[in-house]
Amino acid sequence: MGNLVLHLDSIQKSFGGLRALVNVNLHVEEGKTHAIIGPNGAGKSTLLNVCVGRLKPDSGTVTFDRQELTGKKPHEIAQIGVARVFQTPEIFQDLSLLENVMIPALAKRDGSFRLSFYQGIRNQNEIRDEAEQILEDVGLQEHLDQNAGSLSRGDKRRLELGMCLILHPRLLLLDEPTAGMSRHDTNRTIDLLKQIKEGGMTKIIIEHDMHVVFSLADKVSVLARGKIIASGLPGDVREDPVVKEAYLGGAHE
Repeated sequence: MGNLVLHLDSIQKSFGGLRALVNVNLHVEEGKTHAIIGPNGAGKSTLLNVCVGRLKPDSGTVTFDRQELTGKKPHEIAQIGVARVFQTPEIFQDLSLLENVMIPALAKRDGSFRLSFYQGIRNQNEIRDEAEQILEDVGLQEHLDQNAGSLSRGDKRRLELGMCLILHPRLLLLDEPTAGMSRHDTNRTIDLLKQIKEGGMTKIIIEHDMHVVFSLADKVSVLARGKIIASGLPGDVREDPVVKEAYLGGAHE
């Protein structure tokens, strides 16, 4: 086993009487793609929200590369090198694709997420060049001057991925990155994520499309009713009778 770079230890999170995460332990190897799968309502997105500081766990710790993330604010975690693609794309609807991709890089460079630096954004030539290259990488270069709000859902997801990539994150969290995409666009996204893997970036991916999971994952963990019920190599997890019961037997939250 290689270097373990992300540690979630004994994570607990409840919403009123609902126990969303129950003593979750997860350890992710550097440079690998770790998929988290499970039935709807299993707590998968809650787990990512804890990782990026959107939710504070009731107990337990999150550590990335020996730095504790628990209690840090989302922008502080982003500065450490953790980025997330959300289940519902979070983009600037009224700005162009090019501006959307440039803004995160400017915010990271200037240490500010205020909107005051929109004015004259396109004059930032170095960042502009990189943003154009990233839009080409995600297959959106032909639409760089188009308003982001006019994109299809699948294209919005690819745009948000580009907004993460320009930050050069060391850990990328993807919450259903191919949701709403055609099979053609899904396969293009798989190819792009494989290229990212070759660059050594660590990734956690939540995905319902098993074609995506088994095309990308080095390791798979299964979450059901807030608990990790299985973890291992993709082929082993797929044949695990406990996992089959979780999906077919009705593990609901």
